[in-house]
Amino acid sequence: MAKYKIDRELFPFSHFTPPISEGFLKLAVPHMKVPKYIFKDKELSVSRHEIESYDGEGVECFLMSPKAIGDNSPCLIYIHGGGFVLAAADYHYRNAIRYAKEVGCKVVFVNYRLAPKHPHPVFFEDCYAVAAWVYDNADSLGIDPSRVGIGGDSAGATLSVGVCMMARDRSHPMRFAFQMLPYPFLDARNNSESCKKFTDTPMWNSTLSSRISPMTRVDTGRPDYLYFSPVEAESFDDMPPAYIETAEFDCLHDDGILYAKKLSEAGVRVTLNETKGTMHGFDIMQRATVTREALAKRIEFMRAVFASEG
Repeated sequence: MAKYKIDRELFPFSHFTPPISEGFLKLAVPHMKVPKYIFKDKELSVSRHEIESYDGEGVECFLMSPKAIGDNSPCLIYIHGGGFVLAAADYHYRNAIRYAKEVGCKVVFVNYRLAPKHPHPVFFEDCYAVAAWVYDNADSLGIDPSRVGIGGDSAGATLSVGVCMMARDRSHPMRFAFQMLPYPFLDARNNSESCKKFTDTPMWNSTLSSRISPMTRVDTGRPDYLYFSPVEAESFDDMPPAYIETAEFDCLHDDGILYAKKLSEAGVRVTLNETKGTMHGFDIMQRATVTREALAKRIEFMRAVFASEG
């Protein structure tokens, strides 16, 4: 890993790569529990909800509400990353808490079902079901349906973009104020220049991406394949404004750049933040300067959009 000039503040994760395999997932995922501290934060009210998905099964989500916030408030639907196979990590919950407090919004944290046990399109349909629930129950949840944004990192970004496209294609009335996409996975072809270059980078790389595809069991012949690989879509009409953040030493770097280009060409407003000295998932190191700066820019973007829509 020394050949990559990764910020020293990102150690030790700048030297860590998860050993992704079905055997590893069977051991690791059951230990990835919802942290108890989310229920103990004195500034937040947190409630658990189970939403019925397309197949009648339940999807867990948490509604995080700042105690000082009123009704008719903005809301972020937050979808964690993890390659569609890993449960939410500690830093995902910590980021969500920061967004709630510092953006001044409610956050709906989605714990969608995971591959390989639940292959495509389950994880998309789960996230869509939660988003539709938020919209349909906005009044009782104290949420302004015109100020609902959606976002997530890595695979969570794929799911966020996919839900935006699903709502548009299914003519659902919900429309999102923005899509917030740190280091997104948006090109399932896995053949970009950054994929070719970063085959062994820490935290994530194109070698690991190639291991994920068989686990998700995505059929490239299905119309909904494009939700899994949004940059291959022909139309980006009616897509919401986007914050796109890339990591320098990341096989998915070019996914974000290409998506930003396609959105811009379609007349969609894009805020692009190309972080330097970073690898995929760098914000796992919460105290690193580059993480603090990136989180500040995400929060600034969301606050500005919510304010303009208010």
